[in-house]
Amino acid sequence: MRGTAMTKVLVLHSVCLVRSALAALLRSEGGFEVTSSAWRAAARQAESLRPDVAVVDLDCPGASAALLVDTDAARPLPRSTPLLVLARADAPGSLRRAFLTQAQGYVDKDGSPARLVRAIGRVAAGERSIDATLASAFMEADPMPLSPRELSVLARAAEGDSIAEIARTLHLASGTVRNYMAAVTRKTGARNRIDAIRISRRAGWV
Repeated sequence: MRGTAMTKVLVLHSVCLVRSALAALLRSEGGFEVTSSAWRAAARQAESLRPDVAVVDLDCPGASAALLVDTDAARPLPRSTPLLVLARADAPGSLRRAFLTQAQGYVDKDGSPARLVRAIGRVAAGERSIDATLASAFMEADPMPLSPRELSVLARAAEGDSIAEIARTLHLASGTVRNYMAAVTRKTGARNRIDAIRISRRAGWV
């Protein structure tokens, strides 16, 4: 590809085999400068590489943090990084969450590799790309009852963080975190925090 600008792609996934396979697929297509990373190194890689597109699997642990809409919450990716998400048509809640985060690309995980390649090209060019197979799922998504800050607290809890860890990460008092979790439990109709996480995961909110 001498003389042609390469599209810089950052593939993020918690499972090494999955992110390596995706990276290998994109490299084989030519035209892509691909880096893969686990979530713990996502911020460092994004700041260093300044990718044209970051590819995120919505089913991957860690994706919830990347899709937070709370402007004060710590995020593993800079907000300027264009996001392309891999999604399923049967998870409309996850699609809604990605839309609220202003993800630019939406690729059906049951689609062909060629769709992913085309979508990356469009997002890198500043365009929005949505697989037709996902369009109806956007319409089916229920409104999310949680505020951005409540969602950020819940997302950290869903990742296994304790009250103290959530408070430290989000720069809140522990009592404030407990109040947010109580609100989440009430709004989701859950019995407790574990039940709230289960309900929210089923809805695709985290």
